[in-house]
This record gives sequence, structure tokens and C-alpha cells, in this order.
Amino acid sequence: MAGKNYFISGITDMLVLYFLNQKDCYVYEITKAVSELSEGSLNLNQNTIYTAAYKLEKEGMISEYSKLVGRKRTRVYYHLEAPGKEYLKELLASYRLTSASIDKILGKEIRNDELESASPAEEEIFDSVACPAPSHA
Repeated sequence: MAGKNYFISGITDMLVLYFLNQKDCYVYEITKAVSELSEGSLNLNQNTIYTAAYKLEKEGMISEYSKLVGRKRTRVYYHLEAPGKEYLKELLASYRLTSASIDKILGKEIRNDELESASPAEEEIFDSVACPAPSHA
């Protein structure tokens, strides 16, 4: 399925704040670190990072400053502000709770071949859980 990955866009703020908690960074530096630390499995483009940075700056979570690099080139660095540190703590707590909850639900890694049908034990669990009927409003 093509389209926007809402999961990735939802964690971009957390990742940007996480790296800025380590040190002041520029966008390409964050993009490269995400790719390297995830061993290439998570690649965020620079536009995604810029969008998050602009939003976080507007909200007072981070600030920016320019630094001369070489003779004529300037680079924009981002700095984590105190409200951003608090917001990062909230995001990390929420992420850890959500991740742990999903792990409890799934119980193990799901392979594509497991998505076809539930095991008898899972069917028993599903039968015992009252899922709301879909509404057709």
C-alpha cells in the first residue's frame, strides 16, 4: 500500500528531540544518524525532518541558530529547549507504553504467513473478547 506512513510521521518528533537531547544538530546529521543507527531499516528524508523541526520550533520546543561552516557556507543547527526536554520525556513514556501494549497483544513477531488465519488458541481468545460491531453510520 502506497501513501503516507502515519506511524513514521508520528515518531519523527520523538526522534528529532532525542537526537537534539544528545547535542545540537543540523537536519542532515539527524537524517544520517537515524539511517545508520537503524542499520538502514528506517530512512527518513530531510523534508520529513525539516517539517518536524519547523513545527517543534514554532511550539517553542527547539530553537535554531546559524553557524559558519567554511568560508561562505552557513549551516542551521537546532537546539533542544527546556519545554522540548519535557515533551521528549512524555513522548518516550507514551512510546514505551504503546510498544509494550502492542507486544502484549501480538505476543510474538508476526510473519506474513501468520496473517492468513488465527491459531486455535488465538481463535479462543478472539471468541472470548467482545469486539464492538462495526457501525454503518
